[in-house]
Amino acid sequence: MASQKTVFSCLSLLVAVILCFSPTHSTNTIGKGYRLISIEESPDGGFIGYLQVKQKNKIYGSDITTLRLYVKHETDNRLRVHITDAKKQRWEVPYNLLPRDQPPPVGKAIGKSRKTPITVQEISGSELTFSYTADPFSFAVKRRSNGQTLFNTSSNSAFGEMVFKDQYLEISTSLPKDASLYGLGENSQANGIRLVPNEPYTLYTEDVSAINLNTDLYGSHPVYMDLRNVGGKPYAHAVLLLNSNGMDVFYRGTSLTYKVIGGVFDFYFVAGPSPLDVVDQYTSLIGRPAPMPYWSLGFHQCRWGYRNLSVIEDVVDSYQKAKIPLDVIWNDDDHMDAKKDFTLSPISYPRAKLLNFLDRIHKMGMKYVVINDPGIGVNSSYGVYNRGMANDVFIKYEGKPFLAQVWPGAVHFPDFLNPKTVAWWGDEIRRFHELVPIDGLWIDMNEVSNFCSGLCTIPKGKKCPTGEGPGWICCLDCKNITKTKWDEPPYKINATGVQAPIGFKTIATSALHYNGVREYDAHSIYGFSETIATHKGLLSIEGKRPFILSRSTFVGSGRYAAHWTGDNQGTWQSLQVSISTMLNFGIFGVPMVGADICGFYPQPTEELCNRWIEVGAFYPFSRDHANYYSPRQELYQWDTVANSARNALGMRYKILPYLYTLNYEAHMTGAPIARPLFFSFPEYTECYGSSRQFLLGSSLMISPVLEQGKTEVEALFPPGSWYHMFDMTQAVVSKNGKRVTLPAPLNFVNVHLFQNTILPMQQGGLISKQARTTPFNLVITFPAGASEGYATGKLYLDEDELPEMKLGNGQSTYVDFYASVGNGTVKMWSKVKEGKFALSKGWVIEKVSVLGLSGAGQASEIEINGSPAAKIEVSSKEHTYVVGLEEEGENKSVMVEVKGLEILVGKDFNMSWKMGISGAN
Repeated sequence: MASQKTVFSCLSLLVAVILCFSPTHSTNTIGKGYRLISIEESPDGGFIGYLQVKQKNKIYGSDITTLRLYVKHETDNRLRVHITDAKKQRWEVPYNLLPRDQPPPVGKAIGKSRKTPITVQEISGSELTFSYTADPFSFAVKRRSNGQTLFNTSSNSAFGEMVFKDQYLEISTSLPKDASLYGLGENSQANGIRLVPNEPYTLYTEDVSAINLNTDLYGSHPVYMDLRNVGGKPYAHAVLLLNSNGMDVFYRGTSLTYKVIGGVFDFYFVAGPSPLDVVDQYTSLIGRPAPMPYWSLGFHQCRWGYRNLSVIEDVVDSYQKAKIPLDVIWNDDDHMDAKKDFTLSPISYPRAKLLNFLDRIHKMGMKYVVINDPGIGVNSSYGVYNRGMANDVFIKYEGKPFLAQVWPGAVHFPDFLNPKTVAWWGDEIRRFHELVPIDGLWIDMNEVSNFCSGLCTIPKGKKCPTGEGPGWICCLDCKNITKTKWDEPPYKINATGVQAPIGFKTIATSALHYNGVREYDAHSIYGFSETIATHKGLLSIEGKRPFILSRSTFVGSGRYAAHWTGDNQGTWQSLQVSISTMLNFGIFGVPMVGADICGFYPQPTEELCNRWIEVGAFYPFSRDHANYYSPRQELYQWDTVANSARNALGMRYKILPYLYTLNYEAHMTGAPIARPLFFSFPEYTECYGSSRQFLLGSSLMISPVLEQGKTEVEALFPPGSWYHMFDMTQAVVSKNGKRVTLPAPLNFVNVHLFQNTILPMQQGGLISKQARTTPFNLVITFPAGASEGYATGKLYLDEDELPEMKLGNGQSTYVDFYASVGNGTVKMWSKVKEGKFALSKGWVIEKVSVLGLSGAGQASEIEINGSPAAKIEVSSKEHTYVVGLEEEGENKSVMVEVKGLEILVGKDFNMSWKMGISGAN
């Protein structure tokens, strides 16, 4: 739904650039830091030290005199450095929301100052070492294997000493100038996924349209990945500052500075050394990504403005007539009664007719998802509101529920830090599900978005909202709240790109949550806490795997929900930026992510929508969504777009088994579904800044057209052999990596599969349920023309609506596929774990396509499980090279296909044949 902050954000990019160099944001030295006065080992295997301020000052408030340092190697590859007030507990991200080890409690006896300075010492772990200097205190984290410094807070000409005040914390690290950094979101990065020095990076959840570049958006993820090439060998690590308070992060190329307005320093360092190792170690801390139901990987259609049931009925029918795949139909708030949560409009969406519609699409295998906003309408005839008031579930200001305005008018916001609220919310989800059997929930506006600012009251004698004009105009009677330091902190973060007050168009930051927690501290975890409550509520209804789409996210949100990138535009720039945002969320541990295909507003051009579906068909979360005020833009509205959709989504529905297996890998190891090229090719430094292409998994590369009027695309190909998925006889081969110009007519997208891969595919279909019943095809790729080679692949299958995604429950199967070529013989085989489920579904492999074989002529002496194969069809085609093998000095190669197979997926198999080697008789 549309952003409400256009007044503050229209000039945000220009103002943000100016502010980046303003005195408020310039590098300065605030005080002389701290000195370490004692350190000793703690009973839990960590180390506890105490720091004393060297010289107090009043800049941004009073210094906290004594700090407690806690250092622990929590695992072989994860180091924690925690710094807080030594005498009293400070706000931290709640341990019940993000489970993790707790440091020892503060407030115990503090070591006395020593007469002789403490010399530099090290606290070593298996992969990382922590070293410190006592006076002034600084610390460094190094990698043991090569001695490289990953983080170093020792002051230099670029930055000063550590600062720790109640509402201002500052700490910096030096960096090598050749380090490539990624992360620190959520924001729209016009220059691509790699962080750019001197651009603003502010983290504070805001309802600011994603069209605004380089400003704080819907989520807060204070983590970055650092990739370096050291002597030709790549090393990656990540740094998380686990803190929910607003912050500015200044990256200057050779240094990075955090300026935070509260909380603690709670640093986690994960050692990698590969990018996949980093996300594995990171998600082992913050929570593994949620398992997604199979249908969620299909295509989704939504629009704000499907005004009545007949419209979405027509949308579903039109997709079927156009033969464009569609799995999920969505409603924005059009289904609601006066835009109130958990209600149905008796006029536009009468329950009896809606139930008949849902019964029809559910029998087809389609699903239905609706929106839900956190604001609960203040209305004495509204049961949800009355039950909320009775249970005392709302955020308070001066003892009364805080009043705001969103779509239904005056609202209160549930306090999801309160256990009673979580129970009430789950009960409301249950009640609504009994009214309408929804298949998932879309939780929006949860940064939190408020159409008003300050302390508001419902106006007397006038209607609010009026029902005329844009619904996001504030109509409550409001006055600014500036009387506390929580509403006007001494340091102004660069909120919304213009240093807006942190309570602007959201909950007043002096409002209170459960147990006296201030909104000032908890603001950026509101959406996260709502996501957890929603997940718990959905899970309790039928015990099915929940599907949740959340706009606001925080560290750990991926454990419960998918994410879309918010209110984008129907512009070429928004299309380009969507790739970087998607790739960042994979690093953040939220792999199920995508952008509004064709743009949320205004209406895209026909050409842009063609190109967008060619990208969006390969987003992990693939949904077309549009604004109430924009013309219709379903994929069947233009004949050319419908053609592009059939091509691109047709391929998506064939590779659904691969996408679902990637979903399983994400759940088990954190591996992103969509990945930057450097995840698979970290040695190839040319791809470190690549943001116009991406990988699905380790080996399927998408190279889309992202510019108007282009009918070809320049694509970067890392070293190796790449085979075109739409014509597997076409290949690109490069020994050292190169850029290649590829043809890309309007309805065509370049998708290439890398060598050494076994890709499981099915036949596709218009609904994932249907596509899932079709026979399998294995695509096996070897290095083109190589006389020897090896390839692997994997496949995960399960009863996809079970809450857990795992083996061992009798309703899942996992298959490892292997293939080799050597001495003129091609072999392939499988190792099946728990094949009973796959056997019960009758899944078979009907075709095998082997690419890149060196040889000439047909395959011969084909055997399956030791016996000659019968009733099969064999064909062979020579590969054509976009970059010819001749210039690489290699042999030509062929593709061999074997059809008519009936190999059971759920049983181990082996298959082989003889292949004529090039030059042989």
